[in-house]
Amino acid sequence: MTERELYIVRLSAWAPGIESAGEWDEWAQGKKDIAAGSKGPEIGFTEPLFRRRLSQISKMTIQVIHDLLPLEENTKLFFISFRGELSRQYQINKMLIEEKELMPAAFSLSVFNTPVALASIALGLKGGYSAIYPVETSPFAAGLAAAEAALLCGTAENIVFVYADEEVPEEYKCFYNECPLPAAFGFLLSRKPENGCQLMLNSQSRLASQSGLTSQSRLTNPLGFLKELLLCGKIHVSS
Repeated sequence: MTERELYIVRLSAWAPGIESAGEWDEWAQGKKDIAAGSKGPEIGFTEPLFRRRLSQISKMTIQVIHDLLPLEENTKLFFISFRGELSRQYQINKMLIEEKELMPAAFSLSVFNTPVALASIALGLKGGYSAIYPVETSPFAAGLAAAEAALLCGTAENIVFVYADEEVPEEYKCFYNECPLPAAFGFLLSRKPENGCQLMLNSQSRLASQSGLTSQSRLTNPLGFLKELLLCGKIHVSS
């Protein structure tokens, strides 16, 4: 396959304990930590009745996509997650065990594509979306490859790529050697070079050496990918 270049031209991120673009840079430098906890962004730009029942991961996803606006009308969203609506899935399992029944409304907000679907509704986006389920242990590389293919093989000029995972419920933390932190980030991936960090693509989806992002292993670690992206110094989280 011939190497092709795509460009990250806009970047957004949200996590508990990180309040600004400057703090994201500090986090990348090891000077600031993402906080544990189930707090989500306020998303005050949505209707109160809409946001009242949303989970942390749905709120984070809506926020990071909102921070990438404006988007062209046909811009497609690619959403990836290791765990999806984990807290709601736990509540459903608990309900089934204790009450032997399930509320349809609770189930409808627990499916894997819930965060990106709600973002499309909240922000009036009409370009469609794909929700990428994990491949083995890494949905990140699979999701990035799907987004790359949409640009390299199609007619679209831009796509939005979003990663999000929420706080792991206390009852599930015993299954993790190191409990993953809640965070979300997104970027606009474009055919056109602008003032963004360059992403070089080949059959292994390697990152361009020009950007300083050379570690293939980072494609298995979303926050590691974000950290290297910020450390390259060519793009920063939108404030």
